[in-house]
Amino acid sequence: MGFTFDGTASKSMGILTKMTKENRVPDLNNYTVEISGKNGLLDLGSSLSERIIEISCFILPKKTDAVLLAAKDAIVDWLNPDKGVCALVLDTEPGRVYYARLQDGVTFSKVVRRSSEFDLTFFCPDPFGYAIDDEVFEITEEGTDTVTRELGNVASDPVYLLQGVIGSSSSSYITITTNNSELKIAGASLTADEIFVVDTDKMTAYVMDEDGNILRNGLSYIDELNFPTLEVEDNSVTVECSNATFTSLTIQAKSRWR
Repeated sequence: MGFTFDGTASKSMGILTKMTKENRVPDLNNYTVEISGKNGLLDLGSSLSERIIEISCFILPKKTDAVLLAAKDAIVDWLNPDKGVCALVLDTEPGRVYYARLQDGVTFSKVVRRSSEFDLTFFCPDPFGYAIDDEVFEITEEGTDTVTRELGNVASDPVYLLQGVIGSSSSSYITITTNNSELKIAGASLTADEIFVVDTDKMTAYVMDEDGNILRNGLSYIDELNFPTLEVEDNSVTVECSNATFTSLTIQAKSRWR
């Protein structure tokens, strides 16, 4: 078993790895209320907390102490938490990527002459594993389409990229209704060479040009701050216009696994 962190594979760093346990369900935040005179607690449900990924590593024997020290320095630099959250891909979970950083320090223990072992604890503030090759859907006509997610096992927070022409009046708008959840974009002064982006995970919206440069904030053009999700399998997406021109809608599914 190996892994790739921040684009660099563990094998290329000269280490062997193994996972002795898998945290398939991340830690839970449990919500309860204590009621006076009643045994136990009132259960108000739970939500996923962070995911912890633990990996044991072994540095193969080196010819000299200097070479071993250089290998340790390279590993420490590779895993530097100052880089923040980076992509973590486990060989045992092909097609999925987690976003992680070290939770604890790295301590090297001597095993045999000029080799070391150490344990890594990766902290994933976002507990989900995401599709490396994400599902992307294109809609080019008004009306209702069915968007079918084939990857993942939990609802996802998609990114919508809308192209068209919307005037500056509130009577000029385009609505995107996903599974009966309406997203209405009105008075955005959107031109044909601009893209209106709605990132439902970050709960934000903005207008960018075709080169990806952000031109202005888009939240004020959304009638209600409603950020729909995409379910696994079939989703109904309806596009409607009023005093506006619709060109295309690209949906980046952000498919993910619990």
